[in-house]
Amino acid sequence: MSYLRKIEYKIVPDKSFSVIHNCPGCKVKTRYINTNHFRVNANGNKLDVWLIYQCEKCKHTLNLSIFERQSAGKIPQELYQKFLSNDEELANEYGRDFTFFVKNQVEVDNNNIICSFEDMKGMLVELKEMNYKTGDLISISNPYGLKLREEKLVAMVLGISRSMVKKLIGSGKVFIRQDIEKFDIEIF
Repeated sequence: MSYLRKIEYKIVPDKSFSVIHNCPGCKVKTRYINTNHFRVNANGNKLDVWLIYQCEKCKHTLNLSIFERQSAGKIPQELYQKFLSNDEELANEYGRDFTFFVKNQVEVDNNNIICSFEDMKGMLVELKEMNYKTGDLISISNPYGLKLREEKLVAMVLGISRSMVKKLIGSGKVFIRQDIEKFDIEIF
């Protein structure tokens, strides 16, 4: 099918993901948030580096491993200095990397992911200002692999309620194709 307009966006998380983990202080599963601080420990010429997460309620900490027993010479000096200076940008980079959480065997809190949309030039987009028309294809890349429900995403993009999205899908006026890295929304 040919489209009158193809509009492309990219989903970008606004901040690091929080994780759900058993908290020894609270004695239940709670939400841990990124402190944007690293812990670096040296044992001889071996280094350990962790990103520190903290329980939202009791402030108990959870260290998520970045390097374990790594030879000091194998970590680039510039990266090592960023760990020592608690580089916030680097902490957020790790805090938005799903493979980092898989490696540490922790559960990402998918219900509290806050994200924005960028156009293909990297500029933030205010979706409420967009006027979509019949014949538009809205293509949204998902480079971070965020697990978003399709009705929620379409509601965010079109600026309407989820129940209205379900009605539009049911009546065939909106069609959605989804895979891990991309959502396509067709408006008929």
